[in-house]
Amino acid sequence: MALAAGLRETLAAIFPDALSVDPAECLTYGYDNSRRRALPDAVVFPTAHAQVVALVQACRAARTPLIARGRGTNTTGATVPVHGGVVVSFERMNRILRIDAANRYAVVEPGVLNGDLQAALKPLGFFWPPDPTSSAYCSIGGNLACNAAGPRTVKYGAPRENTLGLQAVAGSGETFRAGYYTSKGATGYDLTRLLIGAEGTLALITEATLKLTPLAAAKRVLRATYADITAAAAAVSRIMAQPVTPCALEFLDDEALRLARKHGGDAVPVAGAMLLIEVDGEPAFLPAAVEAVAAAARGPGLLDCRAAEDEAEIAGLWAARKALSPALRAIAPMKINEDVVVPVSRLPELIGGLKSISHTFGIPIVNFGHAGNGNIHVNLLYRPEDPAQAAAAPDCLAAVFDLVLSLDGTLSGEHGIGLVKREFLPRALDPMALALMRRIKAQFDPDGILNPGKLLPDQE
Repeated sequence: MALAAGLRETLAAIFPDALSVDPAECLTYGYDNSRRRALPDAVVFPTAHAQVVALVQACRAARTPLIARGRGTNTTGATVPVHGGVVVSFERMNRILRIDAANRYAVVEPGVLNGDLQAALKPLGFFWPPDPTSSAYCSIGGNLACNAAGPRTVKYGAPRENTLGLQAVAGSGETFRAGYYTSKGATGYDLTRLLIGAEGTLALITEATLKLTPLAAAKRVLRATYADITAAAAAVSRIMAQPVTPCALEFLDDEALRLARKHGGDAVPVAGAMLLIEVDGEPAFLPAAVEAVAAAARGPGLLDCRAAEDEAEIAGLWAARKALSPALRAIAPMKINEDVVVPVSRLPELIGGLKSISHTFGIPIVNFGHAGNGNIHVNLLYRPEDPAQAAAAPDCLAAVFDLVLSLDGTLSGEHGIGLVKREFLPRALDPMALALMRRIKAQFDPDGILNPGKLLPDQE
């Protein structure tokens, strides 16, 4: 649908030099890493909170969809403007407003890149724990919208555990602040955690107060290889059952290793599966912690367990791991990328079940991810020109979700629901819980303008 003339004039007044209605530029902001796309009617680029308030109020008055966008790295179609409307790109609200080392927090605008924030914090001896694979070019606002985390979550938590407060504009056009500047608080409902992971369906975040964590004094990286994926999955359960928590525990199956080896060369071994384990802490205590984790990694099916020899090998291993997702495009043009989660003790059942599903449906499945949280990236790879694979893909995905839910798991650990998983949400949520979510959505966004068609499924 085209913008109403009155709304277009209002937007031009709010954004005199930051409004685009050119279809070519608008299309650039109409897709994300899910490879789905739709054409918005306009794109705006705010630089201040007051502009966002005026924008929401104008779109509400015109009953026009409004979709918040970071850098488009999401894989679930969460920022695709399926109903047209206005995309609000926060790329120009990219200031680190202040860093308060004494109180261990930073205040940032949503367009700040995760990597830029980490670079600013490092000289001060701090970091913000969430570190998605796309950290060099994903935004803090996008991280918050999907509760996107990364490898360090196993020890340090996701954005929900590392955000103290937010400033936001509800779909009603009203400004509010949620949370605190303190590390403790018990005053009313926790609206901060509610907004994180809501995928821009409740409010537009314009400022975030982030909890900072001191950098560890030392770290070691272990590379454990196994004869098969079942042995590696069992090792994950043993590692997480002992007292030392690694700061990262990544799982790569045989096909993921093959791809990683193409990127990382001989630094990536040939094996049935591999665990990439990072342990951090004080230098005096680190050797004992590393040995405790290594002892748990040893068991049936272990081929080798050793520490990376130097910083170059560590960098090579992590670079190969982070290159996996884009490398999968080389295997098949269509990739269904899910990030399911199961209790860690049930990882062996999940991995074994996924192999069986792959065989049943004739669709290759490549598995890797944040095994320390039970969060595995399950990649279904198929060729759309193959009629059998194209027809089997939806049922294969449904079987994956059925397996995950049967193991007391959930549909997403950090990618969110977006457009591509919303139809499966009733399988994962209690009906009353889903009804309450719809009521919450109505309170924040009474006219349903914020990111319509995402996260919550349509009511039957």
